[in-house]
Amino acid sequence: MTIHVLGDPVLREKAVPIEEINDEIRALAREMLVFMKETDGIGLAAPQIGLSRRIFVLRADDGIDRVFINPQIIGTSTETVGYEEGCLSIPGFYEDVVRPERVTVQAKNENGRRVTIEADGLLARIIQHENDHLDGVLFIDRISPDRKEKIEAKFFKKHGKKGA
Repeated sequence: MTIHVLGDPVLREKAVPIEEINDEIRALAREMLVFMKETDGIGLAAPQIGLSRRIFVLRADDGIDRVFINPQIIGTSTETVGYEEGCLSIPGFYEDVVRPERVTVQAKNENGRRVTIEADGLLARIIQHENDHLDGVLFIDRISPDRKEKIEAKFFKKHGKKGA
């Protein structure tokens, strides 16, 4: 597995739903969790490894590994909070992003069981960040246009390509 970075079109696509949760999908989830930890991430979405599939994994500050397949955010709080975010797909760049403080998400886990999670704090933030990846949205899309432009310019100057 390798991390796909800003400029790769897969990061801007709406990921395809997973039709069947089988051994292949369970193996993918396990591999994603291992890779996420190896790269010191706290979340990883399939588009970040080049797969247009609606699955992400995370480990929040509670230390629990979680798998979200075909997730849907079904509720958000009106209260918002800003917090510094980074992304494995935009290495070395961090910005304050304002997001709802709490979310309710429905998804299937790696066993095919439907789960509903009400999350706040870091867990809510990771869920929103990773779910954005499944819709082709990056954290820099949620900051001011001038800050986004500066980050893109610095990133592409350093990494030498533009496209996403």
